[in-house]
Amino acid sequence: MREGDGIPRGPHGDAGAGEVPARASGPGARGAHGERSAEPRPAFRSYYGRPVLKPPVWRWEIPAYLFTGGLSAGSALLAAGADLTGRPALRRAGRLGGLGALAASTGLLIADLGRPERFHHMLRVAKPSSPMSVGTWILVAYGPGSALAAVAELLAAPMRARPPGRLLWRMARPAGLSAAALAPPLAAYTAVLLSQTAVPAWHDAHRQLPFLFTGSAAASASGLGMLAAPPAEASPARRLAVIGTVAEVVAARLIERRPGLVPTAYTTGRAGRLRRAAEGLTLAGALAAGLALLAGSALQRFAVFTAGVASTKDPAHVVVPQRERLDAAAAGREDP
Repeated sequence: MREGDGIPRGPHGDAGAGEVPARASGPGARGAHGERSAEPRPAFRSYYGRPVLKPPVWRWEIPAYLFTGGLSAGSALLAAGADLTGRPALRRAGRLGGLGALAASTGLLIADLGRPERFHHMLRVAKPSSPMSVGTWILVAYGPGSALAAVAELLAAPMRARPPGRLLWRMARPAGLSAAALAPPLAAYTAVLLSQTAVPAWHDAHRQLPFLFTGSAAASASGLGMLAAPPAEASPARRLAVIGTVAEVVAARLIERRPGLVPTAYTTGRAGRLRRAAEGLTLAGALAAGLALLAGSALQRFAVFTAGVASTKDPAHVVVPQRERLDAAAAGREDP
């Protein structure tokens, strides 16, 4: 997953060509000497109707990576709670599911990067101003705890009578708790990463996307727990499913009610169909079925991804918000 995609491009690849001029025109706008213009406000346009932004080059691996990373984070959190409350089957499902999802997430990220060594290169620096760099180090810090807890679940329990097994088992709880502590930032950092691009549907929803992603992560982990654990131990998963579903649906509604054109990217076309299917499955899963929660969470990530791509293809999503911000800034200067 590379930073820098979604940068404004003109018809010849020059950054910034095709953007709205720095000063708005039309009724209410001021000229170079502060006088008001009587000319009608022109409609937005781009060169030959071409997109102002270059669409992201990411493929299906990225929305799948967003889903599996969230699933791993939510599973680690659920497993830690199950460990502290004496629910071994739910703990085992969370630990093993979390490691499996983490392995899939890492593989998908490396596949998108194209060459495995690129992931290694990202570990050469730590750059707090870069969401990609911060996210990489969150993933690196999260991985050992998740892996150790899962390995202990697989190997240590049958060997508790032997000293190596007892040592590994004693390390399992601290390792699981360390993974759970890093689970919320792991679930949310991908939302921050998307919102820091120039893609309108992601950038303008930067306040809601972290809540949408963390709610979706909680819902997907709950679905896995409800499928893998017996009903007697699944009550924490059911409660977390309700919490995650509420957070996800509320965040989605806030995005849809934002002013401007951003909601149309999420509610129309393929993204709209994916979002409606995701919400229906998530609501159904919160009431009855774990598999529906997993499917709903996956579709939610694909819906967000599709909405972002769609918003780069429509020049209105770039030009109209720019003009609205210019008008708002001009109005602020005119106020006493």
